[in-house]
Amino acid sequence: MTKISRRTALQLVGAAPVAAAMAWTPAEAEQAHTHAQQARAAAAKQSKPYKPKFFTAHEYATVAVLVDLIIPKDDRSGSATDAGVPEFMDFMMIDQPQRQVAMRGGLALIDRMCEELFAKRFVACADEQRRHVLDAIAYTTDVPPARAHAVAFFNSFRDLTASGFWTTKMGIADLQYQGNVFLNEWNGCPEEALTKLGVKYS
Repeated sequence: MTKISRRTALQLVGAAPVAAAMAWTPAEAEQAHTHAQQARAAAAKQSKPYKPKFFTAHEYATVAVLVDLIIPKDDRSGSATDAGVPEFMDFMMIDQPQRQVAMRGGLALIDRMCEELFAKRFVACADEQRRHVLDAIAYTTDVPPARAHAVAFFNSFRDLTASGFWTTKMGIADLQYQGNVFLNEWNGCPEEALTKLGVKYS
């Protein structure tokens, strides 16, 4: 990927509202998951790494680092990359020009911030340096105008990461979701809950 100026990165991010460009429907997300799982399985079968359809190699490496900083591996579940979130994002970008511009510009902008601070791109930075950059764009209150585009991008990227993770089998297990379980017997809403809501069975 050719290095671009901060001005160009800002133009790319500003070309379309980031939040709107990175929004999705449940059907789109489900389709992206299906394609990502199939492609990942096919790559694993051939003992090859997944080859992105939209992202450049550098962008894909950046996405992988970013999503794992947002959802790292812990005692309860694997990381975002373990759940296949980068592949999910790759398929979400296909045939969506508005999303492509917002994503590509946002990743370039984060690289540009790292180059200005540390003279290297995000993936080449040390963990502490990466976290320093993300700390500057991870919050939406008191945002300096110069960082507004980066903040908007990162918040949308974080939402997409969360959606990609918690709609997978691993993510649902991480939530310890108890729904979709057949009950042999239903005794109604617990009395404590009815009392709290101020209602009762008639």
